[in-house]
Order: sequence, then C-alpha cells, then structure tokens
Amino acid sequence: MFSRLREDIATILERDPAARSGWEVFWCYPGLHALILHRRAHGLWHAGFTTLARWISQLNRWLTGIEIHPGAQFGRRVFIDHGMGVVIGEMAEIHDDVTIYQGVTLGGTTLVKGAKRHPTLARGVVVGANACVLGGFTVGEGARIGSGAVVTKPVPPGATAVGNPARIIEASAEQAREAAASKMGFSAYAVTQGDDPVALAMKGLIDSASGHEHQIALLWAAIRKLQSGPQPDCVPADAACDEHFDAEQLAKLLKSS
Repeated sequence: MFSRLREDIATILERDPAARSGWEVFWCYPGLHALILHRRAHGLWHAGFTTLARWISQLNRWLTGIEIHPGAQFGRRVFIDHGMGVVIGEMAEIHDDVTIYQGVTLGGTTLVKGAKRHPTLARGVVVGANACVLGGFTVGEGARIGSGAVVTKPVPPGATAVGNPARIIEASAEQAREAAASKMGFSAYAVTQGDDPVALAMKGLIDSASGHEHQIALLWAAIRKLQSGPQPDCVPADAACDEHFDAEQLAKLLKSS
C-alpha cells in the first residue's frame, strides 16, 4: 500500500510543476485522495459489498469533487489533476500512466445492462479539461484528447482528438511537427501545436493559392519577354503579371480567428 502511495506521489511531482514536495501532494491533491478512496471502494465492490462500496464512492465525491464508480478499473501511475467535476463510469478501464484533467467525463451512450458502456484508456493517454469520452471503445496508447473534445468513436494509438464532435488527427501527420515539442516532455492538457485539422486545411489552401499566384505571374512575365512590343495581343490587359496574393496577412487573420 505504501509503495503504491509513494509511486502516486512521485507521478504527481513529475507531471505537475506546481507540486513542491511530497507532503504537499499528500495533503493537498484531491486527485490522489480520490484514487486512495476508490481503491477501498473497488475492493469492497468485488467482494460483494456493493452498497458499502457505493457509500465510499459517494463520500469520495463529497470530499474531492471527483465521482468514480467503484466498478471502474485503474492501472498504476494515474494522475487526476485538479479533478473537480471528473465523472468516471462503472465499466471504464484506465491503464497505466494516464492523465485526466478537471471536468472530464468517461461515460456511456447505451442503457443496456451488462454491455461495455464506458471507454478504455490505454497506457499514456492524456485527457484534457472538460473533455467527454462517451462509449465502450478504446482510446489507443499514447493518444491525446484535447480540452473540450467530445469523443464518441475509437482513437488510434498516438493520435489526437479535438473538437465537438471530435476529429481524429493521425500521429503520422504530426510527428515531424511535434518532434521538437515532444523532447520538452509531457503535453499538459493534451495541447499540441497546430492540432486543428480545419485550421491546417485552411493554411494549406492559403499556401497553395499563394503558389499558384506566383506561377501565373511567372508565366505571364515569360510570355511578355517572348513577344515584341510593350503589350502583345496574346497577353490580356488584366493579366496578373505581378503577385498580389498576401499569404502572410491571411495566415494572420486565420490565426487571430
């Protein structure tokens, strides 16, 4: 029991830069208290003392603001940061090294008893603040759920889910972009650089339009050089021989929006 507690405290000290000492973590972190009480409730639940287990779960909710059904399963080194408003359903499975922020819901979308109603979070998953993961599917190893996302379908390992409804960003598409950031360590709140696929698509269109403008201007300029006279007949009067496309300005507008 004490070795598990020391491991939990070390995990919090590693992932939360605001944590200054083990004693501070022990006395002041509701996520740690919630996990300690849940382990007692979980043991009673599987021993058949379901009402007592639910009572401890309710006490846990009153004391920490974190509601965990006693049937939920937790691995090692799980960190619930801040924790207020977290709700974790009966059939949720949370594997090792998972991080969950405040306001997260691990819920279900079906009322069928006995069915796998709640999600499974594989090793190393990070769930950002106020995200909802709803359903009996698996969020793959190392995946990240962005703050405020509503996820209702499986997330592949290493991918990122953002938005409502959540859009899945494959890990291969952002490996180069995140290579430098990953060296800095843990991704707090599951925040990544440029992880909105809509914004990325718009930036891609802007870059493409800018490239087309450049190529067209070069073509008309070349035609002018090949023809005699100040304005050959084959070149329309309104031909864009100079570039006017301001990609940087559009990018700034997109970023500000």
